[in-house]
Amino acid sequence: MDGANDANPSCKLHTRLRLWEFADRYIFEPIDGLADFYLSVSRANGSMNLVEELPPRSPSMNPKVRTVYGVIGVLKLAVGSYFLVITDRDCVGSYLGHAIFKVTGLKVLSCNNSPNTSSEQKKMESEISELLDAAERTMGLYFSYDINLTLNSQKLCDIDDEFKSRPLWRQAEPRFLWNSYLLEPLIENKLDQYLLPVIQGSFQNIHAEVGSEKVDVTLVARRCTGRIGTRMWKRGADPEGYAANFVESEQIVQSKGYTASYVQVRGSMPFLWEQIVDLTYKPSFDVVRQEEAPRVVERHFNDLQKKYGAVLAVDLVNTTGGEGRLRERYAKSIEPILNDDLRYVHFDFHRICGHIHFERLSQLYEQIEDYLKKHGYFLLNEKGEKIQEQDGTIRTNCIDCLDRTNVTQSMIGRRILENQLQRIGVFSVNDTITKYPAFDASYKVLWANHGDAISIQYSGTPALKGDFVRYGKRSAQGILNDLQYSLARYYLNNFADGTKQDAMDLLQGRYVTSVSRDMAAPTKAGYLESYASVRIAFALVSGALLFMMMSLRQARNDARHLLLSLLWAALCIGITHFVRANGRVFTNRPRFHKSRD
Repeated sequence: MDGANDANPSCKLHTRLRLWEFADRYIFEPIDGLADFYLSVSRANGSMNLVEELPPRSPSMNPKVRTVYGVIGVLKLAVGSYFLVITDRDCVGSYLGHAIFKVTGLKVLSCNNSPNTSSEQKKMESEISELLDAAERTMGLYFSYDINLTLNSQKLCDIDDEFKSRPLWRQAEPRFLWNSYLLEPLIENKLDQYLLPVIQGSFQNIHAEVGSEKVDVTLVARRCTGRIGTRMWKRGADPEGYAANFVESEQIVQSKGYTASYVQVRGSMPFLWEQIVDLTYKPSFDVVRQEEAPRVVERHFNDLQKKYGAVLAVDLVNTTGGEGRLRERYAKSIEPILNDDLRYVHFDFHRICGHIHFERLSQLYEQIEDYLKKHGYFLLNEKGEKIQEQDGTIRTNCIDCLDRTNVTQSMIGRRILENQLQRIGVFSVNDTITKYPAFDASYKVLWANHGDAISIQYSGTPALKGDFVRYGKRSAQGILNDLQYSLARYYLNNFADGTKQDAMDLLQGRYVTSVSRDMAAPTKAGYLESYASVRIAFALVSGALLFMMMSLRQARNDARHLLLSLLWAALCIGITHFVRANGRVFTNRPRFHKSRD
């Protein structure tokens, strides 16, 4: 299979470019020997054309020169155009024999130096600059110059020669092409050699020796752009059925000349619901337009079945409380469309596993084992011939589709990997990964890093419960880390994610310049009040929680500390009631609406 999916040589992408920053233009000079023409970009309006040579230079001219590794795309706004270029990259491994790179440096080049810029445009540019700064900090971007990273290995195997001959951007799976909107100006100018497909997600791999055999395991996450966003600002699904935090995870193993893979997905419960930040620790869940839920759920699963075949939906949320109400809506909405190719399993993760007994996930595995065996996995033999394919997937969700979901997906991935290694003769019939401690440890870290990467992109912190995935058991340090991450999520969700959401919508071309959720724009005094209030509220809540925990630790041996802990608990409750009444005024809310919602 290696080499079978190379891009058409005539459309080979530029791997290194020398960027010349002249006063009136940017010049991209290919230095990989693939072209004789330079790309010239006007710094006044972003217009592009190919030129045969660099502009004449005089002793007084001293253009800045740097090396870049690709053009991610062009953002066209009313205030001007902005080029996004890769200033640094790391090679993180290979995908079916082709090098994969992670973007470690991203730079926005402004193309709005027109002398006719109005004061209104300058004001807008100042407002946009904060979002562009956030765009430069986008995490988890990966690409290849040679292979279509948006397609999983089974789909790559199934495409025909005509499809393979297309430029990489034309081969890309649209829902995983992170820079689809940004590529449009380059497509219009027919600059195929500059059109670099990029995914957001994760790419991790390990190399291990199992007995006398070498085993390579790769884990790829591909984030869907259909409802891309941050944890509290993108929940549920949109009317088209695109679910928030929808990620395809592909686990690939290569050994003894065989290649096997398994694909599973995660995504928010696919109907219209939201959780509006209001400074409370856990804002209430609200189902929007309940009567539309069955139609949205059906649309979502119809799309999944077209792409993956059969689907088993594993729902990990609580049976009671706010999560329980969402579960009831989900179960009622999916029930009419359930059949042999679409199953639904509810597993109350918190009730059954608690916070430490994650080994009880074996109870879930017993419920889904027959489905996993029936729908199989993708397998190529030593000759590159397909001898088995995967014709169904598992879709897992909790509320965030991060913590409980990653623990569950890692369990499924482990069981699948053991079956694959037994099939190709690396393991004997009764062998498990735990029999090989070094391999077991590396595999746990692989899935822990996978979960952390997905979590950081959506919530701003690593995944909770990561100590179990990483070490196979819960620890006191892991529980303390979970508390730290939970407090960090609280802060980010309330006070930082609005700007981050705006930047995401801007890069995806889904925005209109209006104030979010029909709120009137605050006055300058309002901004100052908000600034002070959020810091005070956050400090009070954090301080109250900290001292309550300290007091509870001492309360075991001292009645006075028990009384103090109760007083702190009362303070926390009082603060909670205060922020419930006033919180929505203070949060960092997006300034743009997503145009499709």
